[in-house]
Amino acid sequence: MTQTVQPAHADPAEMTPQRRVDAWLADFEAALSARDVRRAAGMFAVDSFWRDLIAFTWNIKTVEGRDGVTDMLTSRLDDIDPSGFRTSEPPEEADGVTSAWLEFETAAGRGRGHLRLTDEGAWTLLTTLYELKGHEEPRGEYRPKGAVHGADPDRRTWADQRADEDAELGYTRQPYVVVVGGGQGGIALGARLRQLGVPALVVERNPRAGDSWRNRYKTLCLHDPVWYDHLPYLPFPDTWPVFAPKDKIGDWLEMYTRVMEVPYWTSTTCTSASYDEETGEWTVRVDRDGEQITLRPKQLVLATGMSGKPNLPSFPGQERFTGDQHHSSAHPGPEAYRGKRAVVVGSNNSAHDICAALWESGADVTMVQRSSTHIVKSDSLMELGLGDLYSERAVAGGMTTQKADLTFASLPYRIMHEFQIPVYSAIAERDADFYRRLEAAGFRHDWGDDGSGLFMKYLRRGSGYYIDVGAAELVANGDIKLAHGEVRELTEDSVVLADGTELEADLVVYATGYGSMNGWAADLIGQDVADKVGKCWGLGSDTTKDPGPWEGEQRNMWKPTQQDGLWFHGGNLHQSRHYSLYLALQLKARWAGIPTPVYGLQEVHHLS
Repeated sequence: MTQTVQPAHADPAEMTPQRRVDAWLADFEAALSARDVRRAAGMFAVDSFWRDLIAFTWNIKTVEGRDGVTDMLTSRLDDIDPSGFRTSEPPEEADGVTSAWLEFETAAGRGRGHLRLTDEGAWTLLTTLYELKGHEEPRGEYRPKGAVHGADPDRRTWADQRADEDAELGYTRQPYVVVVGGGQGGIALGARLRQLGVPALVVERNPRAGDSWRNRYKTLCLHDPVWYDHLPYLPFPDTWPVFAPKDKIGDWLEMYTRVMEVPYWTSTTCTSASYDEETGEWTVRVDRDGEQITLRPKQLVLATGMSGKPNLPSFPGQERFTGDQHHSSAHPGPEAYRGKRAVVVGSNNSAHDICAALWESGADVTMVQRSSTHIVKSDSLMELGLGDLYSERAVAGGMTTQKADLTFASLPYRIMHEFQIPVYSAIAERDADFYRRLEAAGFRHDWGDDGSGLFMKYLRRGSGYYIDVGAAELVANGDIKLAHGEVRELTEDSVVLADGTELEADLVVYATGYGSMNGWAADLIGQDVADKVGKCWGLGSDTTKDPGPWEGEQRNMWKPTQQDGLWFHGGNLHQSRHYSLYLALQLKARWAGIPTPVYGLQEVHHLS
């Protein structure tokens, strides 16, 4: 039940967590209503963080400290006109911090948020928009009736209407949004846009939805647990396995696309795109199973995977190597390599999975580790890293997916590592024997630049880690051999490392990762546009592979870019689910003609 705001300035001796939060919210709303920016900013701690997901900024933006709050409110307060701040459940207090879940309204929509309050004021504030006024999703009590009762000689059934739409969209009727890439990101966004009534079309080069998973190496499965991986609207059933195999995920995505009625073109390759600044319109050319079609959307979303294009290295001698060689993204599986000598260049997730599958199939496998890698055992990550939010234990305790997502989102990236370091310290102690054996085998292990482990590596660079589901044990046991260093060259039948070590090989797999997503923009639109928007992903933490300056949010993801009408959508299943909401609402607002002045448009510091 929603809590009623109580009068401010209650007796300190009677300040329960509820009264403390109510008093702060009442004063904060009064300051905002009076447009007293200085007073509102003064209610934040000196070291404080306000993270906004499109509610105040029409951006995904974190402002820091009172100066940051002052600047943002000065720019945005009149347009946003926030009101109705209230708690949505009783606040809690621990270690001198009062935490509260919030609801509020803006001129454009309705929001949810989270507040952490100390004696000094607001330490962290999260504000998110979840629906637009007058454009609510038809769900719950607003769901469509479906059947049209009564007699009608011109009746068009649901199947008739769907057939009409399929025949029209992209031909006689143009989509407002074209989403390039029909993996989990494009499908989740397509479902959101469908429910919001935005004419959108998802184009996928593969013959079937879900093929982006089916086409990966045979043993691939999710390393994240099921509770972390739900899609919008339609969660996995509670009989779903904790770690789903790739083909099962592929089938789910195909079913989901049909059930959620996502307008989705398979066997469709986007060949080029260009933007007309005068008309504010894209010209997107696609090949749909041999048919050349020109689409003219206002908005173009690249949902081609957060990792971008495969990094396929170039080494002297590759052209004379007589065996098989390919990037990990094109690895067909281990069956053809029984009894063969396999060299896998790389030591992250894909490298470990592929090495393990090759070893199981009877190959002689060597992993070439070029730099140190962080490894965490799956069970430890589930229990200590994710268990409070995404687990059966969390569900039993009343945790919902929405609340878990917002809890994650409520921690500003600037201080998130401080919460992660104790988690990985506990994992290091719990699995100390494992790490001793791994390092004794010669594996170069790290915990991230500051000891914050896997999740910060993922956010900062999207690489440098492996969630161990068995392959690391093979490395520790010596079943998977280890070599170290950069590749100098290939011969007809070997890989030669920089120190002269020669590894005989019938197969070379380049598990060498992926580039920035703006590489897809370079291929599709042009290098000038790729450089205009700059690098995707990373926080500017000035740690390994995440150069500064500090940016505070994922570069270019799920928010406006320096190129009008161009958006990037990617990430794991969790991010595809959570951030698809905010991207869809931004697109819906533009489609509906709602003003969306963007505060804090990201500057470009790095091109790739």
